[in-house]
Amino acid sequence: MQPRIERIKACLNGARRSDEHPAVPVTPEELAAEAAAAVTAGAEALHLHPRDRDGAQSMHSDDVAAAVTAVRRACPAVPVGVTTGLWITDGDADRRLATAGRWADLPAAARPDFASVNVSEPGFIDLADALRRAGVAVEAGVWSTADAHVLAASQVEVIRILVEIIDGTTETADAILARLDDLELTAPRLLHGEDETCWPLVAHAARCGLPTRIGLEDTLTGPAGEPIAGNADLIRHALAVWSAAALTAPDPRSAAPRGRAR
Repeated sequence: MQPRIERIKACLNGARRSDEHPAVPVTPEELAAEAAAAVTAGAEALHLHPRDRDGAQSMHSDDVAAAVTAVRRACPAVPVGVTTGLWITDGDADRRLATAGRWADLPAAARPDFASVNVSEPGFIDLADALRRAGVAVEAGVWSTADAHVLAASQVEVIRILVEIIDGTTETADAILARLDDLELTAPRLLHGEDETCWPLVAHAARCGLPTRIGLEDTLTGPAGEPIAGNADLIRHALAVWSAAALTAPDPRSAAPRGRAR
């Protein structure tokens, strides 16, 4: 079981390109450097999108091993996770399943501690089972109340539920959190947004007593729209926003959500 994230996880690169921001890490060496800086700034876990030699997102064992090994060497004892986004295999769920299944052959030092799996994508249950057999824990990406129902029905064991607000508001987040409570899904939760929703959700996560995530995957600017130097800069800004919001009165609906951080 992975240690609980109390405040923040860093998402180092996502699908971003270096022409979008010069600090976006692509190579294993760049990922390791950004990871080390993020951990120094306060990140408690790391999420990354390994790349192939051409810089494209990849789930192939060699690419995953190279990225994870470099990051783990730079950040020993910090949990390292990777993506399993279906877009990486061009929407082919069977190819994704087979590719992730080969991670079981990786040595422990090169194998991710956890992987993010979007509940809404085809093949969620089979992929989660393959990851479990490979020794990789699952964190479930929940984007909607419908996803919450799918997760509950699946009975898949997860280390964390990622409440991810891609197109929505804090009210959207509250609706999903409430549905998770109703369904008695008690796994730890992490709340975050992307782009326009990123910074409001960092603060809202704190008011809900939940950890959040930040990094160049989610935003390229600071809380006031200002330029940022890289992932470590985002971590420092987010911790300041999170800590300030945590001092305010808790949200009435989420004073004690079952999956809150403790």
